[in-house]
Amino acid sequence: MVRPLNKFLILFPLALLATVPQAQTPKNRVGLIDVQAAVRAMPASKAYLDLSARVDADLKDKRSKIDALTAKAGATGSAADRKALLDAQQAYNTAQSGYTGRIATAFQPLAVKVNAAVAQVAKSNGYSVVMDRQIAAQNRLVVYANASTTDLTPAVIKALK
Repeated sequence: MVRPLNKFLILFPLALLATVPQAQTPKNRVGLIDVQAAVRAMPASKAYLDLSARVDADLKDKRSKIDALTAKAGATGSAADRKALLDAQQAYNTAQSGYTGRIATAFQPLAVKVNAAVAQVAKSNGYSVVMDRQIAAQNRLVVYANASTTDLTPAVIKALK
């Protein structure tokens, strides 16, 4: 048998929890940044941007060759065409692997500066999370964002200069 006093002692803390104001929880703000625009605006980014453009052009050219060889090997079915296609694919993969390291090395000093500027802007404006707009869009992490209240790109670019 539960005594009335025991019921009171069990229910009273639950009643107190229900009366706690919910408005006191801090509001989390999410911001977005166009990292590529921030990098393009940096004075020291020319070497990285030039390398990135050369890499993109070279890989696009290699991809076009692979596409042409794929069509040719599919049409003729010859061993020589299949070998040429395999060689082109291996050359593409080797080039892509080599470029990945070079681009990462060139981007590292820029990333340090961009990340510091993003952290500074986010903290000073009350943002708890900041995401790369392009990555968020590609992965469908954000369905809707009001650009006038979430875009930190102009403030980050200003902080970088």
